[in-house]
Amino acid sequence: MSASESNRVPFVPETAFGIWFLRTHTWEHHVLRVAIDDLKRLIDHRLPDAPAIVDVGCGQGKSFRLLAEAFAPGRIVGIDYHEASLDKAAQAARECEARLPARPEFELLRGDCASLPLPTASADIVFCHQTFHHLVEQERALAEFHRVLKPGGILLFAESTEAYIRSWVIRLLFRHPMQVQKSADGYLAMIRDAGFQFTNRNVSLPYLWWSRATDFGLFERLGLHHPKVGKRRETLVNVAAVKAA
Repeated sequence: MSASESNRVPFVPETAFGIWFLRTHTWEHHVLRVAIDDLKRLIDHRLPDAPAIVDVGCGQGKSFRLLAEAFAPGRIVGIDYHEASLDKAAQAARECEARLPARPEFELLRGDCASLPLPTASADIVFCHQTFHHLVEQERALAEFHRVLKPGGILLFAESTEAYIRSWVIRLLFRHPMQVQKSADGYLAMIRDAGFQFTNRNVSLPYLWWSRATDFGLFERLGLHHPKVGKRRETLVNVAAVKAA
């Protein structure tokens, strides 16, 4: 990507707090690990041996070890637009190569999710975790996820909804393009419209403590509030969606 091209990429810079938070134990174990475990559970057909995984918006690479342990990939390609995060991701990749018994091949690329620097039909899995709500050109990004997946490949999509992103705490601490935020149903409709297939058994709507930004689940722990599925405002949506063969 040339300098002139990168200047045209629609981009909302993250806050210093946001960049710090992506290095924390909470992010790795209460957000990333939980999402990967849930997404793996939602897959209902056999994956190929040693799949090629593209981690779009890989950030600082905290996902690499977790993805390697969950899916035993032969290759992980991490893509992000933030150069300083990619430097951290390179370090995370080196640590995986040094410590994991079955070491995937790593490749790190600076790029835009709406124009992925990858060949068509080159990935078995596209992993999009808490990235999509940062993207301005969401339809183009989904088209790119579809393009780089092989027929029968899987999009593992884990996202926060507008109910969470628009909460006062998140607006105070982080930066996001507010005009593109969507509900859980809105994201699921977008994914279907982009040519992916899934059923209800491939979808989950987690309601984790950190996603309740108004009280972080305090009222529930005190027994003062008992939100029910179908009557609450969903804050998270996970889906394992397949590119039709």
